[in-house]
Amino acid sequence: MAAPSHRRSLRKRRVLAVSAAVVAAGVGAGVFVLNANADGVDLYHQTLPAKDGWAASGTGTTGGAKADSAHTFTVSTRAQLVKALGSVSDTTPRIIKVKGTIDAGTDDSGKKLTCADYAAGTGYSLSAYLKAYDPAVYGRSKLPSGTQEKARAAAQDKQAKNVVFKVPANTTIVGVPGTGAGITGGMLQIQNVDNVIVRNLAFSATEDCFPQWDPTDGDDGNWNSNYDSVSLRGATHVWADHNTFTDAPHFDKANPKYFGREYQIHDGALDITKGSDLVTVERNRFTDHDKTMLIGSSDKDSTGKLRVTIHHNVWKGIVQRAPLARLGQIHLYNNLYDTTTVNGYAPQYSINSRAKAQVVAQANYWTVPSGGKVAKLLSGDGTGSVAGSGNLVNGTVTDLVAAYNAASSKKIKTTVNWTPALTAGLQTSAKNLPAELADTTGAGVLK
Repeated sequence: MAAPSHRRSLRKRRVLAVSAAVVAAGVGAGVFVLNANADGVDLYHQTLPAKDGWAASGTGTTGGAKADSAHTFTVSTRAQLVKALGSVSDTTPRIIKVKGTIDAGTDDSGKKLTCADYAAGTGYSLSAYLKAYDPAVYGRSKLPSGTQEKARAAAQDKQAKNVVFKVPANTTIVGVPGTGAGITGGMLQIQNVDNVIVRNLAFSATEDCFPQWDPTDGDDGNWNSNYDSVSLRGATHVWADHNTFTDAPHFDKANPKYFGREYQIHDGALDITKGSDLVTVERNRFTDHDKTMLIGSSDKDSTGKLRVTIHHNVWKGIVQRAPLARLGQIHLYNNLYDTTTVNGYAPQYSINSRAKAQVVAQANYWTVPSGGKVAKLLSGDGTGSVAGSGNLVNGTVTDLVAAYNAASSKKIKTTVNWTPALTAGLQTSAKNLPAELADTTGAGVLK
């Protein structure tokens, strides 16, 4: 199989481990190809290998590989990260090396900020908000409006100015190996830009201090929050590789309930919306999260875009959206789904194909605990498709669509309108994925 480029020490370990997996899988010897630029190229200048998913299409994804010394930064604080990112309109190639964990919830001097700091001066308080929009008083037919909703929005804007990091085009952001590199409490916003690489970072505790109550969302209403750990909006050619995503240390089971609904402070982990296109998501770990990956923000998001490859990722302690796909051409291969309940995150489904999404799922592996139902691994609205083969459940080849369709009135289609061609690293057998992906995914692996 073809692997992402790494420095030689990691390559040697992965060649041994993955070659063994390839041999065991019965894949031809000629399939395993290492990216040529791995030789003599450090971690920070590495680019997406050829044919490695949709992000390799066309011009490929090189990020900030051409950055000069003046646009190569090492950052360890929020203020330094903001300065290194510069203006989102500046397309000069840049490399940003993240050393250690950056706390987005700090001011320019490094002082820790709280939700109370963001609310200060806005007039917002949770108690006043709850009183103003109690369904028994305000009703359930319209979104909140008026003094407290304006105050909530103002407080949320203050938080956003602090925790949202806007990433320019032609940027590589990589965690420095051995430093526990990551971002806590923040969001990388990759919006309307091209050619971005995000690697080797641990994203945690991305939380909204000011969720909005929406009584019209569903039968009982919902609390909705902002901020994904990584948000792609109208972005193209993006490579997200070897990152870790988690809600820790605050898990959803600790959220209170108001108006009978969970006060949800988390949104997505890595969302790909608003006509984003040509994205490769590989060798990441998604853990302890509810709404994990949204592809397409609505049923009318964008036609002819939302082309995403998702391979060799680990999903564990995930409730849903792994991913939820709309409209686009999505290739899922060699992913590991562990559907064991972890830290209170009980799975609802793994893959949701809706709004005519064209999903190809090949050689993925599901671990399902005793009593778990294979029919609940998929979900859909009756218009989406899931094609593919070689998917295993507890080591046994399983037709996931057939299992779902037998239990659902909204059938998932089994044919798609495209054939994946950018399939570097595709293993025809999934049986070795639990062992292989245990130590080759997530932040901290790259050297």
